[in-house]
Amino acid sequence: MAKVKEQCRKTGTNPALDALLIPINWMLRGWCAFFRPGVSSTAFHYLSHFARDRVIRWLRKKHPRTPWRELRRRYGGGRWWPTGETTELFNPAGVHTTRYRYRGAVIPSPWPLAG
Repeated sequence: MAKVKEQCRKTGTNPALDALLIPINWMLRGWCAFFRPGVSSTAFHYLSHFARDRVIRWLRKKHPRTPWRELRRRYGGGRWWPTGETTELFNPAGVHTTRYRYRGAVIPSPWPLAG
């Protein structure tokens, strides 16, 4: 999460929203690919909200006197999710986790089968 915060600080307010979303999307996709085999859907939801809030703060800093309704119409298509001209913010909450990716049903049970 510190990398998302740092990227928002490092990207000035002059470039378009796509210049911020592309590196953040790379980070979010990389984290999701790495942590997907674990039990991490709660962390993905938290990461999703954190990234969205950071991008919204960046937009508010870019347009300080623009009302929130106008920002949502301009940068979200009327929705609550930030979208640039060609890029949409990646949603980590939509990533499905896979538990025990390689062992599957081969995991032995410590309890004997009844019957």
